[in-house]
Parts: sequence; structure tokens; C-alpha cells
Amino acid sequence: MNFEAGSDENPALKKRQMRGRRAYLAGQAAEATVDRLYQKKGYEILARRWRGGGGEIDLIYRDGGGCVFVEVKQSSDFDRAVQSLRPAQIRRLMQAASVFVAGEPKGQMTDMRFDVALVNGRGETEIRENALWAA
Repeated sequence: MNFEAGSDENPALKKRQMRGRRAYLAGQAAEATVDRLYQKKGYEILARRWRGGGGEIDLIYRDGGGCVFVEVKQSSDFDRAVQSLRPAQIRRLMQAASVFVAGEPKGQMTDMRFDVALVNGRGETEIRENALWAA
């Protein structure tokens, strides 16, 4: 009889958990890559993985008197990454941004920009500024 911890775990569940862990770590690595790019351009980081208003914003930066909200999408290629962004997620992102700027000096009058940062399987990055206004 095997008494090792976790020996009775469901193999399918364990596989799914490992996939989830890899996706989480890949997402963190993608966010770190994108963060370095924005900071190299001179943007000041305000928050990472900020939660509020029913949503989460991956990265938030100061741009002059305004805020730049960045959604990071990581996938094997840029097309898959951008396709993973759904309308409901965009609504949650915008609601969260509205809650975030309520704490800014200009409140809801704060200039806002919504970028999407795509990271492919080779670690290449493509930034699409103002990408969510068209959504």
C-alpha cells in the first residue's frame, strides 16, 4: 500500500493542475517582459494585477497626468493571443479601470488609454496602443 502524500490523486486532475500552473507562470513571465518594456520607455508603474470593480488589470502605468491600462495576453502566436480577449473581459477591464481612476486626482476625468500587449511562444512582444477603444 502506498502512503505517500497525494498518491490517491486523480491523474487527470493532476495533469489539469500542472497545465494551469504552467499557464500561470507563463502569464507572469509575459507580464514581467511587458513591464520591462513600458518602464524602459519611461512609464511609471502604478500597479500590477490590480483588482477592483469586478475585474483585474494586469499592469497600470502613469503617462503624464493619465493612466495606461495594459492587458497582457500570452499564447503560442499573436493571433491566438488576441483572440483570447473576449468582450466580457474587456467590459470587466473597463469597469475596473473606472474604479481605479476614481482614486486619481482628476477622478473620472483622468485621461485613460487601454493597451493590449501580446507575447508569443518565442517571447516576442507586440504592443497595441489604444487597442480596446475599437472593441
